[in-house]
Amino acid sequence: MNYWPLLGVATVVAGFVLRLNPVLVVVLAGVVSGLAAGMGLGDLLAMLGDAFVGNRALLLMVMTLPVIGLLEHCGLRERARDWIASFRGLTLTRFLLSYLGLRQVLSMLGLTNVAGHAQTVRPLVAPMSQAAAERTTGTLPAAARHRVDAMAAATDNVGLFFGEDVFIALGAVLLIQGFYAQNGIELEPLTIALWALPTAIAAFVIHALRIARFQRRLEREARAAQSATTADTREPAC
Repeated sequence: MNYWPLLGVATVVAGFVLRLNPVLVVVLAGVVSGLAAGMGLGDLLAMLGDAFVGNRALLLMVMTLPVIGLLEHCGLRERARDWIASFRGLTLTRFLLSYLGLRQVLSMLGLTNVAGHAQTVRPLVAPMSQAAAERTTGTLPAAARHRVDAMAAATDNVGLFFGEDVFIALGAVLLIQGFYAQNGIELEPLTIALWALPTAIAAFVIHALRIARFQRRLEREARAAQSATTADTREPAC
């Protein structure tokens, strides 16, 4: 076995340790591995070109992230918090349930890339969740804010994971169909998608209960912290 192509792995490690540009490091590692494997320069360039064309959908992420970063720099998260705070009666549970339902419906329609952690959770859903939670708990400490952000991200995950299997053209549905076909069981993609619908409904109900329980826990912690603060202020000074 030729172990020289593993020099590409060493190139990646060295590049990240030196904090070089990640794109440059990965491309350089591919060139090193290709040359070490005995590939010609023309074949190597052809392989890199095919990989670029085959993964051109990643360019959408490359273009999206700078836009989101610029919007956050201009106050997108703050405006999202203020907007949610203006809605009377909107709690953390109601907000996250609305987002969960929307995420599941969009995933069922095959629109899995419309929302996501980078596009919506960090710049919009997380600060909106914090504002909705503070409506009933007051100002949240840093640890509680991080937990709210984690619950917002988990809500996005649940909506995507259990909603996308209902879309018949999704790769996961076709993978399930192929697995059963290999074992002599013929299933139509529509049948698999329909059987995924009860699972999606159950996931919605279970996660809804988790969100409601999470909000009650935040409220109990806020009341306990307020009681402790009140007790400290009532103690006479020595």
